[in-house]
Amino acid sequence: MRKILHIDMDAFYASVEQRDFPAYRGKPLVVGGRPEQRGAVAAASYEARRYGIHSAMPSRLAVQRCPELIFARPRFEVYKEVSQQIRAIFHRYTDLVEPLSLDEAYLDVTVNALGEPSALAIARRIKADILATTRLTASAGVSVNKFLAKMASGQNKPDGLTLILPEQAAAFVAALPIEKFHGIGQVTARKMHALGIATGADLQPWAEADLVQHFGKAGRFYYRVAQGEDDRPVNPNRIRKSIGAERSFSPDLTTMAAMVEALEQVANDVTRRLREQHRRGHTLTLKVKYADYRQITRSRTFAEAIGPESPLLPWAKDMLLTHCNGPAPAGQRRQPVRLLGITLSNLTPVGEPDYVQLSLKV
Repeated sequence: MRKILHIDMDAFYASVEQRDFPAYRGKPLVVGGRPEQRGAVAAASYEARRYGIHSAMPSRLAVQRCPELIFARPRFEVYKEVSQQIRAIFHRYTDLVEPLSLDEAYLDVTVNALGEPSALAIARRIKADILATTRLTASAGVSVNKFLAKMASGQNKPDGLTLILPEQAAAFVAALPIEKFHGIGQVTARKMHALGIATGADLQPWAEADLVQHFGKAGRFYYRVAQGEDDRPVNPNRIRKSIGAERSFSPDLTTMAAMVEALEQVANDVTRRLREQHRRGHTLTLKVKYADYRQITRSRTFAEAIGPESPLLPWAKDMLLTHCNGPAPAGQRRQPVRLLGITLSNLTPVGEPDYVQLSLKV
């Protein structure tokens, strides 16, 4: 039987800021762009969360909920450095570490460097090591699979430690609101509610075939986790699915010349990341968000991969002109643009054969 940990840092970006700047401690703080910059919340301290403020919320709404809210500009290089310290701690205990982001990871400690039989004891030691090294707290979930460990880590935040034993799994899942299930987003949750599924207990009686009928392949996953089952291994060599970058603008962009100039900066960011990751990709996606928050994406897949040596800008500019711009008088856009993004997916390592499987249909 596997022994799986899910370690999740507590309000990571905001906690780093409160650690480094004493004036922020104990106060409602968000990391992100200010309202006048039409920004959004990247992370919220626990003091801010008491006002219903959460990540991805528009900053203007966050200020409405808490007028004394403090805004801190993101310092991603600092967050990355702290994340590397935390991952080094993980690797003291096991090589089976699967990072999900800068602030969370799965660990398989079934076999570990200490020869410690208790996964709970290892989780305690890791939390203590993180606190001693970074002066930050982490919450840990301990169980027999990734789904249960992930759900457990969120139960007693901040600085939580929750164990779910195999015999407790069914009851634990039954009590979960469907919105709390890892892997179930807002759209799926609404669809489940329409089917009378509000909790794990409501989901558990459903047959796998019926869930597949309503939710496609994901229905198989929902069926398994409703029973507390998840056979996915911790994958230390998890392959990144996409590489991208995006930028928000204040004031909004209103001319094509300004958009192309901004798009070049985004393309340069993506090219740099492709070079760092030694990757190239076959599918190029352009993202455009307008001043009214309407958002569109357009994608194109190439037989020959786009790599660090390939010019991204001409392709992205062509997609912008063809699909996203629309007619406008005298070079002016009908709707100002507040964000542009470029993503490359369908990735392959540099050096592998440069082709994708194309359809034979005509």
